[in-house]
Amino acid sequence: MFSAFSQQRTDFLEVSKVVDGDTFWVINSRGKEEKIRLIGVNTPEVRNTGRTQVEYFGKEASDFVKALLTGRRVRLEYDVGRYDRYKRTLAYVFLEDGTFLNALLVKEGYANVATYPPNVKYVELFMKLEREARNKKKGLWKE
Repeated sequence: MFSAFSQQRTDFLEVSKVVDGDTFWVINSRGKEEKIRLIGVNTPEVRNTGRTQVEYFGKEASDFVKALLTGRRVRLEYDVGRYDRYKRTLAYVFLEDGTFLNALLVKEGYANVATYPPNVKYVELFMKLEREARNKKKGLWKE
């Protein structure tokens, strides 16, 4: 028997590629690559595309996430909306040691809060962590 809670999170999945600070790929339970976008946070862009420009602290945020995720496994937790308009899977991400990646990025100043209802499960935590990072002038908030 499966509970609603168990359907809202995965077992640990292998990270196959890190795109940037808030997007990466995992090998899902069916053995297929799946693109993951972190819920509730936004990191600066690391490259110019038709829609975006390289942004301040983007490389640092991307490098930080690459160091944490390369060769590692993560557990995904979902909220109300499972996919974004680009068909990426939206998730809260936990490392094997229990570290909550989305929250850590905000806490250390590598990301700012970017909430899109109905996915707001941790918005209060993220807002608190962003205020603290700003007050401590961490990462994005350095002078």
